[in-house]
Amino acid sequence: MTLASMTGFARREGAHGDWTWAVEARSVNGRNLDVRFRGPTGLDGLERAARDAAQARFQRGSLTVSVQGKPAAKTVAGRINLEAVERYLTTSEAFVAAGRAGPPSMDGILSLPGVVEAAANDDDPERRAALEAAMAASIGETLDGLKRARGEEGAALLGVLTGFLDTIEGLVADAGRDAETQPATIKDRFARRLSELLGDAAPQDRILQEASAQALKADVREELDRLTGHVAAARTLLAQDGASGRRLDFLTQEFMREANTLCAKAAVPALTTTGLGLKAVIDQFREQVQNVE
Repeated sequence: MTLASMTGFARREGAHGDWTWAVEARSVNGRNLDVRFRGPTGLDGLERAARDAAQARFQRGSLTVSVQGKPAAKTVAGRINLEAVERYLTTSEAFVAAGRAGPPSMDGILSLPGVVEAAANDDDPERRAALEAAMAASIGETLDGLKRARGEEGAALLGVLTGFLDTIEGLVADAGRDAETQPATIKDRFARRLSELLGDAAPQDRILQEASAQALKADVREELDRLTGHVAAARTLLAQDGASGRRLDFLTQEFMREANTLCAKAAVPALTTTGLGLKAVIDQFREQVQNVE
């Protein structure tokens, strides 16, 4: 079984020439595959490499891939982002005018995030391409680690989901036993009400006719059969390779639909109690299914 979760984390470090870097990849739940990337300035090909690598490994989830890299001091070329400087100065004006802060100093501004940008001081296309290739390889290794992490969490999730299905199956069996008492209960209830109105003159054939009609409306065998089929379908999906989260999510909606109908048709307290318990477990199952890729 290869059930995979959509949450996980992985980190790798690498080096090439004068550069060292660390790659981090994390993912959380998402309806589709959404990849966000942050990387060093001047290495624009890394974002495409990260997106392609993610699409080759995952089908769903919100992924963030970040590469934090820097060259040795002798290769660093500093560039002042004047737009960032202007934004900081504009923001500070109101605070200075109100006396809530002193005038900003240049060394303070230069220490703010995004003001001084470091870029690779390497105009050799071949060396830049080799650096990007090395970083792209680290990104691939990190995403491999993320895939393993998601698989490990998926293995744990499989046990949780299987346990919920076992509980649902048991409650469906309980509901079947509870439902067996409904026809007699409905008949007795109707006979008692009719006797209160007509006394000994209450016609027995009318009691049987009306009780049969009400019992037919309260018949839950179709709902129980569909719930049993849904449990079998869910077990099949959990055992399949590939992403099954969307189909499991749809199936939980069908689970809840049948459980709601079961509760609506319940004519005995025991069946109502079982139906409510069934809805609670289905809701827990649905919450965990949201983590499945």
